Amino acid sequence: MMKLVKEFKTQSIYIFLGLISFLFPLLHPAFFFIAFLAGAIFLSGIKPGSGAFNILARESDIRAGKLAGMIYLFYTMAVLFLIHLIFDIKFPLFIVGGAFAITTFGDGIADIINIHEKVKNGNHKNDIKVYSAKSSIVFLISGSMYALLVGAWISDFTVYIPYGMIFFLAVLGSISGALLESITVREDNIIIPFGSAMTMWLFYTFSYKVDTLFLIQVLILSFVLGYLAYKARIADISAMLSATLLGVVIIISSDISWFFVLLAFFLLGGLFTRYRYDYKLSHGIAEAKGGVRGYKNVFSNSLAALSLAVVYGIFSSNDRFILLAYLGSIATAAGDTLASEIGQTYRGEPRMITTLKKVHPGTDGAVSILGEFSALFGAGVIALISFLLIQNDIGLVIAVIAGGFIGTNIDSVLGATLQQKGYLSNNGVNLVATASGAMVSGMFYLVGM
Repeated sequence: MMKLVKEFKTQSIYIFLGLISFLFPLLHPAFFFIAFLAGAIFLSGIKPGSGAFNILARESDIRAGKLAGMIYLFYTMAVLFLIHLIFDIKFPLFIVGGAFAITTFGDGIADIINIHEKVKNGNHKNDIKVYSAKSSIVFLISGSMYALLVGAWISDFTVYIPYGMIFFLAVLGSISGALLESITVREDNIIIPFGSAMTMWLFYTFSYKVDTLFLIQVLILSFVLGYLAYKARIADISAMLSATLLGVVIIISSDISWFFVLLAFFLLGGLFTRYRYDYKLSHGIAEAKGGVRGYKNVFSNSLAALSLAVVYGIFSSNDRFILLAYLGSIATAAGDTLASEIGQTYRGEPRMITTLKKVHPGTDGAVSILGEFSALFGAGVIALISFLLIQNDIGLVIAVIAGGFIGTNIDSVLGATLQQKGYLSNNGVNLVATASGAMVSGMFYLVGM
């Protein structure tokens, strides 16, 4: 118990360290670059067993034999200040401060919740992190609020940025930070500040203008839907946060109906992953973890769609081309998922798409009649939902079905070639295939449909 009390106290020090961010606009950035760099070097020299080490060391630091967490955080902050010194207002100071706030305050409080969960679950002797929806919610709220406060403070002293914009960036940075925290196993004081800073910088560069109330509504909707998927065991914590990030960015960039189309894919995938699951499990071809999807699956199937939605939000020209490409990428993801989950229950022997030779079910690149019809069905569902929610246009339906079906078969070709040779993982194949399906559907715009 004494060990846990010490862990709570040490984590509290990390949280209060975030107060340094209020000094960022008061002194020259070069001072903080030197200070963080010197601090990291100084901390590297603190030996285990010393008084300072005993006060500052977390459990992971004790095992590593150095103050790894704080050292990595200081080095990362030195890098972020260096980037600011090089690019000046193109990489504004409030982003550096926001990233520091998210890491110290958001991640710090979430870690305290995680420590509490370990004790509650009887895992306090286990060094493996314990994640929960509760800690993710705490991370999002505390990280967003503190990053907003710090960002507004720094903005008032430097280059003025509307508070609504700062809040939008703080929310995206906190979601990214929470996601990155959920996928790291041990030390996260490099990936969280750097990842959240890069996310905020990316959307700052795009100059998004978002109404604050609308953003809060979108955030709540996206998180609730992701949380329901988590509770239904369709998604794990990382997938829940990935879906939240996707929802916020896609709705802000385009329209809520675009997100509902993507949501339809996730629901289809979750439903048909469970289809005859015991049969697939007995044959060794079922999805792992009971069909629960993780962040890799979410992003590999949705990154093309996310990118197209962002492009749609930035550029006003070629709206229909981007829309068709967006829907084609989702139709490909749906068609591929259903072709795999339903097609693998085919009683006969599937054939390799490149050679037409019979192969075992579940082989990368294998296709069957059942799988092909399932791909058409999956793409057709996405096309129908798009027809009902977005645009009552038969040409759109044809383009989306074609993109989804052809993209699914491109996925099979890639599986039979590049994946089997080890050049692409399954997630890499999904990404390339969804991008290919997007291109196919977008081509229908170019031919005048």
